[in-house]
Formats: sequence, structure tokens, C-alpha cells
Amino acid sequence: MEPQLFRLDEHPHRRFNPFTGEWILVSPHRATRPWQGFMEPTLREDKARYDPTCYLCPGNERAGGVRNPDYTHTFVFDNDFTALLLETPPEIMDKKGLLVAQGEPGVCRVVCFSPRHDLTLADMEHDDIRRVVDTWIVEYRTLSEHPLINYVQIFENKGEVMGCSNPHPHCQIWAERSIPVEPIKELTKQREYLVEKKTCLLCDYLEVELSEGVRLVCTNESFVALVPFWAVWPFETMVIPRRHIGTVLDLSEQEKNDFADILKHVTKRYDNLFGVSFPYSAGMHQTPCDAQPYPEMHLHMHFLPPLLRSASIKKFMVGYEMLANPQRDMTPEASAKRLRALQEG
Repeated sequence: MEPQLFRLDEHPHRRFNPFTGEWILVSPHRATRPWQGFMEPTLREDKARYDPTCYLCPGNERAGGVRNPDYTHTFVFDNDFTALLLETPPEIMDKKGLLVAQGEPGVCRVVCFSPRHDLTLADMEHDDIRRVVDTWIVEYRTLSEHPLINYVQIFENKGEVMGCSNPHPHCQIWAERSIPVEPIKELTKQREYLVEKKTCLLCDYLEVELSEGVRLVCTNESFVALVPFWAVWPFETMVIPRRHIGTVLDLSEQEKNDFADILKHVTKRYDNLFGVSFPYSAGMHQTPCDAQPYPEMHLHMHFLPPLLRSASIKKFMVGYEMLANPQRDMTPEASAKRLRALQEG
């Protein structure tokens, strides 16, 4: 018997994530097995433009009796149930290196995308998404100038399945003294790559993806949206600026417009995939604001959605994945092909 030629779309294999140094098991042959699980029909939820019970809608009362202004575009406020407090003392507890803890000062902000309760990024007009981008820039600049803040994490949890407690379109910004675990992983690997190759990891990776084309979802003049070669979640995507920049502060006017444009295209494709307002966690990784140089850092945004086969079939990390490493059946190439083919109307 002649030896088989290795094929990414047929044979089980591991893929390496150069961002984290971790591996994922891909088992494309399993995607052909019959599915015997439960599938629910897609249900579209019609939401009102304004909800008198929503604590994020304009004019409504929030926790503690604070009342929202009658805002007309974006609205930003300190989280009423903040996970971080600026007045936290940064003291260290260390018992033989086994029981170690340290106070973590920080700030948690909420950004309402729109006064309308029924809109998400996928449904908003380009100019309104551009206002969201501008708000991210203002918040990043303001928070990064605080002497206790060394990292600003902008992220969105969309949908109940992602733990979102309110359907009104919004994101959060957590700014803290320490650089969190996931950004540290990526920074470490990007720095190692820069030292060894004298080039940017993400710039080189983007060049490879653009030349192959099979994992691209959509592009514009300034940004590329793709399913990463090492993607863990079934329809995971990354949004990457073509130009090497470290933070949203570095975006040109054209890039700000194109960022809004690519966000619209990605989220609309998600909604059209299963005919539902598509849940995900998304967030940007950018340069820390601790006054240290980070020439290795290339701004990018992760979209991590849980849906697998339909609006109600989700991927869970269980068994092998919790005890060994992540695994997927549908290849990133197949996921990108499905997203790329979707109509955006």
C-alpha cells in the first residue's frame, strides 16, 4: 500500500498557535459522522427600540438610583457592579510561594453602543459604529493616562449564552495595573518572534494568509478578517489591521472608518450564519500602557463565538479538551468558506 499524502482536510492533526505556544487537535474526518443531537428551530426575537425596564436605555434608572441621560449616540459610565476598584491597596501576600495574592487596582467602564435597545453592531449604520470606534479611542487614551493603569482591555459579551446580563448593545472596558494572562501569552511569543526573526509575527502571518486566501472572511483597504489557522472555536475570527500599529490611538481617519466597516461585515455574517443574533465574546489586544516599549505588538481583535451547528447547538470545552488540549472537527478553512459565502443583506 502506497503511503498516503497528508491532507489538512482529511487527516487528524495538531495545529500550533504561535501567539500562545499552544496546540489544538483538528479531526476533520469526524465532521462526516451523523449528528444525533437535539436541534431547535431558529427563533428570532423582536425587541423594542426602547425598554422601560432596561437599565441601559436612555433616561432609565440604574442601580443606586442613578439615572441615565437621554443620550443619542454612545454613552459611557463606571460599572455599577465593578470587578475592580482604584482604591484597592496593591499589597502582596506570599506564604512560601504557595499562597500568593496581590491587590489589583483598576476601573471598569460600560460603553452603550446606541440609545436603541434593539440594535447590535450588525444592525447599526456605519457612522454609528464609527462613533463606537471613536469612543474606544477616547476611553483608551483617558484610562491609559492614569498612573495606576498599565493595561486596558476592551471587550464585548454578546448574548445570554456568553453571560451577558442585558441585551442592550454595549461593551465593557476593564483597565488594571497588571497585564492579564492572555495578552501576556501573546506578547511573550510576539517578542520572541521579533528577537529571532527581526520582523513582526502578525505582519508575517497576515502575509501568508493573504497569499493563501482560504481562511479569509472579508477584507477592506485597511483590515483583514479571517479564521485563524489555529482557531479553537468553530467560527472564531480575527480582525487584523494591514498596517503595523499597536493601539487604537494609532488608527488614521481612513483606518477608523475601515475598522467600523469590517466590524459591520463580520457581525452581519455571523447573524446570517444561523439566522439569529449571533452570540460571541470579542475583544482587542493592544499595547500595554505601562510606558515600556512594545515594538512586537500588533493590534488585533478576537471574535470567539460558541455556536457550532445551529442557533442552539453550542461547542463546550469538555473531557479531552479540559484535561489535554482543545479539539475541533470542522477545519478553520471550512469555517472561513461558510462565512465568506454568506450574503450580508
